[in-house]
Amino acid sequence: MADSRFTLLPCDGTYFQLLDYSAISDLDDVAFCEWIVDEIGVAAIPVSVFYQQPPKNQRIIRLCFAKEENTLLEAASRLSGL
Repeated sequence: MADSRFTLLPCDGTYFQLLDYSAISDLDDVAFCEWIVDEIGVAAIPVSVFYQQPPKNQRIIRLCFAKEENTLLEAASRLSGL
């Protein structure tokens, strides 16, 4: 993922990685998560669902990395192609 257009945000003590996708799309996070599931085959969680009032124009999604290594490698390969 380091070579992708995503910006990886710090994540300590968790099974989730936050990714800024603002260099890839202007879609809101819910629409972007729906798009990558449909088009890329990778599930992500829109961060805005955790806010009562989400920040405007925030382009951040959350990926769970508590997965088998082969699953992670395949997902990283697909996402790095964006």
